[in-house]
Amino acid sequence: MSENKGLNLTLKVWRQKDRHSKGQFKEYKVENISTEASFLEMVDILNEQLINTNDPDGPVAFDHDCREGICGMCSLFINGRAHGPDDAITTCQLHMRKFKDGETITIEPWRSGGFPVIKDLMVDRSAYDKIMQAGGFVSVSTGGVPDANAIPIPKADADEAMDAAACIGCGACAATCKNGSAMLFVSAKVSQLALLPQGKVEAAKRAKAMVAKMDELGFGNCTNTGACELECPKQVSISHIARLNREFLKANIKD
Repeated sequence: MSENKGLNLTLKVWRQKDRHSKGQFKEYKVENISTEASFLEMVDILNEQLINTNDPDGPVAFDHDCREGICGMCSLFINGRAHGPDDAITTCQLHMRKFKDGETITIEPWRSGGFPVIKDLMVDRSAYDKIMQAGGFVSVSTGGVPDANAIPIPKADADEAMDAAACIGCGACAATCKNGSAMLFVSAKVSQLALLPQGKVEAAKRAKAMVAKMDELGFGNCTNTGACELECPKQVSISHIARLNREFLKANIKD
């Protein structure tokens, strides 16, 4: 029995020397790519090809780490969609069977004012770290580690907090939003703590500080288009944005 023929593809890849240089798309050909390969493995193959042929631009720079859909580093815009043509996955979980032989694939970095390009497909997502540093934590003493059932938390609240905590901070929400809003990310981080007793002590301070930092860093406003939820690899619900709005309103009324 003959083996399945691999994919022959044309890649239009964004190349940019640094954040101060003007970028442009460069076209490359890759051949005989296995349909069982992951998307990042395909980019690895491209980079080996560029190194072996002494391409003047060198290998394509892109972020990656765990390659297990956990860290959120592998953030790419593929054919106009964050993380590519599949639902509820990160780029490293995208496989080449989602593409057809002879297809042209356009690969870009995140397009958001909050995520400036560092080089090629790599962007600076430290803005999310700064938002977390502004209040995405519990700093008050909550005592030692209690027994699992010592603090009664309704299961519905615990489940919703865990759903919010699933956010991996990849930035797909802000990159997809037409306004460049980071509200889904911020609301997930506020919501996961607002639902739990340990987070209620600093709830007002947290909501105000994180929203203020988000605005300071140049992210846009939310207009509830729902694009962020659609492209979130962990399917974080936009219902958390409503909770963030309530927390923020309560904090301002309290003041």
